[in-house]
Amino acid sequence: MGSKVISGAKEFYKILRQFLSWYTLSQNVNVSSVDNNPALHPLWVRCDMSDPAGTTWFGAETVCMGNRVSGVKLYSVTCKGSTVDKGSLITLDKLKQEHKKRHHPTSMAIKGSARFNLFGSTLVENTIIESQSSVTVDFKWSHVESILETPPLSSIATLNIKVASGDMKSPMYEMYRELEFLQTLADGLRTGETEWVEPLENMSAVNLTTAFLEELQDTAKSLQEKAAKTADITKLKTETDIFNSFLERGDLDFVEQLWVRMRKSVTSYQDIGDCLKLVTEALRYGDIKPWIHRDSSSSLSKLILQSYHQQIDHVSLTGITPVQMLLEMGLDKMRKDYINYLIGEELTTLNHMHYKTHPYDEEHEFKLQIKPALISHSYQQEQPVLWGAEVSSGHGSCEVRTSVQLSDRPLVDHVIFEMDYPNETVNGDSESPAFYSTMVCCSLVSFA
Repeated sequence: MGSKVISGAKEFYKILRQFLSWYTLSQNVNVSSVDNNPALHPLWVRCDMSDPAGTTWFGAETVCMGNRVSGVKLYSVTCKGSTVDKGSLITLDKLKQEHKKRHHPTSMAIKGSARFNLFGSTLVENTIIESQSSVTVDFKWSHVESILETPPLSSIATLNIKVASGDMKSPMYEMYRELEFLQTLADGLRTGETEWVEPLENMSAVNLTTAFLEELQDTAKSLQEKAAKTADITKLKTETDIFNSFLERGDLDFVEQLWVRMRKSVTSYQDIGDCLKLVTEALRYGDIKPWIHRDSSSSLSKLILQSYHQQIDHVSLTGITPVQMLLEMGLDKMRKDYINYLIGEELTTLNHMHYKTHPYDEEHEFKLQIKPALISHSYQQEQPVLWGAEVSSGHGSCEVRTSVQLSDRPLVDHVIFEMDYPNETVNGDSESPAFYSTMVCCSLVSFA
């Protein structure tokens, strides 16, 4: 049975090579019968790795000089199953030798590339736990010295950020829940029906608001807690990584702090009305003198400004008025959150900030150039999910490349690979990662 399989594989690859020869011959302008033939589309043939080299693809594409076909490039893609034995991986010298054997170049260039996973899918007990959101970083550099070398700080680095709505692992999850609650309030005003979610606080909305107002009446206590909170947030931002810059601001004013408490606890229109009634009465009787940001624009902020002069307009907290007031409070806070982050990270200025609506694209990936030194602590002690080296020679359409890619998962999906699971320590952590190997070789057939 085994000999028949081997014989069948040999016959297949013999026919395949003959087919690629016909493709090449049909494009050769030196053959009179095909002188006026247009350039063919690229041809790719899927293989099953049954040959000794482990071939998964054979390919061919034409090379053109202007409108004239000047040659054909032939490709082979070979793969190896995962291994933890780094000694079995191709070396940089062997990669260069493979290129020299095919092309005999007078000079060669070699480039490195790598991808690291900073946030997203994780490997737990040899099982990949997928995440809807991800943050990866791609590196590109020249002068590669060895296989799997760490990208130097002189590399070109690009962050790839994909954010999925509602991903609980995302640093933006709390902001998502905040926006979701705003949407719930807005939908309720439009349709007259509101689907209340389970409260995040154990204490009722009214009790939370009452406790908050009582804290404000003790000025010394309020200032002390505010200072402690600011110190905690500052410490948190300096001790955590780059992605925690999305965390809540440390300068929330009275209205914003009230919004935070209410959006985590209200479960009915009655709750909203009762909470705002407590606040307006405290303002009217001078029990509290809260501070607010100068650019606050909500209805409650205007009442607070009036309270500074002991004169407050009457507000009827009936019908949809309480919901409108709460919605204004949330919108005002979220606007400041975005402005604070964008300006704080020096991504824009107030004079260059414009509001614009874009079509929603859940698959959109943000790309951001970044200096490797800023994230060196996040990748230098980690293993790449993809690492590659590419040897090239020639110029323009005659440039040819030989490359190898080492990855934590197969780069082709039509073949079942053998798995070489890494050894595990007592704690279950892998001592060394397993890599799949994919090599792409190119040959140039010139008609000149």
